[in-house]
Amino acid sequence: MTEQPIRQSTHPPIRFLRLPDVIARTGLSRSTIYVRLAEGRFPQPVSLGGRAVGWVEAELDEWLRERIAESRGAVRETVR
Repeated sequence: MTEQPIRQSTHPPIRFLRLPDVIARTGLSRSTIYVRLAEGRFPQPVSLGGRAVGWVEAELDEWLRERIAESRGAVRETVR
C-alpha cells in the first residue's frame, strides 16, 4: 500500500468569536450589537450549542472593513 500525500487545505480555518471578543474588536456595546442585529445591520451569530453563540471571525472582519470604507468614503466626499 502506498501512502497518499496529505493535502493542505487552501481555506483558512474558521474561527468563532464570542461576545466579549466582538465587543473588544468593534468598540460597540452589547446592547448596540443586539439592536443592530435586530435591524439587520450586523453579522448574524452562529449557534454553538445550548445558549452559546459565536460570530464568524471572517464575517466580522469583512463588516469592519466595510465600515472603514464607508467612513473614509464619506470623509472624502465632505472634503471636496
